[in-house]
Amino acid sequence: MMDSPQQQSFFTDVGFDCHQAVAMPQATVQWQPSWLPTADADSLLTQLHQHTPWQQLPISMFGRTVMQPRLLAWYGDHSYTYSGLTLQPLPWTPLLRDLKARVEAATHSRFNTVLLNLYRDGSDYMGWHKDDEPELGSHPTIASISLGASRRFLFRHTQRKEKREFLLDHGSLLLMAGETQTHWQHALPKTQKPMGERINLTFRWLTPFTGSE
Repeated sequence: MMDSPQQQSFFTDVGFDCHQAVAMPQATVQWQPSWLPTADADSLLTQLHQHTPWQQLPISMFGRTVMQPRLLAWYGDHSYTYSGLTLQPLPWTPLLRDLKARVEAATHSRFNTVLLNLYRDGSDYMGWHKDDEPELGSHPTIASISLGASRRFLFRHTQRKEKREFLLDHGSLLLMAGETQTHWQHALPKTQKPMGERINLTFRWLTPFTGSE
């Protein structure tokens, strides 16, 4: 099975001088709080909200089928299966293709798919999980852009009693790589606070998995 392309460094120094390498054992996590200029982030949020064919789909959780507590759209070169759900890709739009190139240039990484999630309010959430599907390889690199309302984003180590928390703001970029998905889970919890909409884009490198590799 082919892993995602290995890179020696993350976040180019040209124009991105505020990134933070996060101290987490058995993980490679870097965070750019204001990666997109506010005007670019505002425009992207508006365009994606209006022109994305959002859908809400059922998934399998703890032996039962439930509707996902968020809306989503999957774009790229390959289908993707998780939690008993297979997503067929929509074709790249010029907007998303341009954004992908921008993320690739900033992170020295390559991506061929992107998952868009729309959190409508504080009751929409993402539960604890790891992005460790076989198609992603053993050490996947995942770049996550946040747009709209700021939300808490949590990490917890699968064996140690360690946690980390971020407040993902409008226009921020979070990068997870190396052993992160092996040793850490992440989640975006519910909140009872009044909360506006948030759109999240996670870029990934996916290699179709046949089960025979």
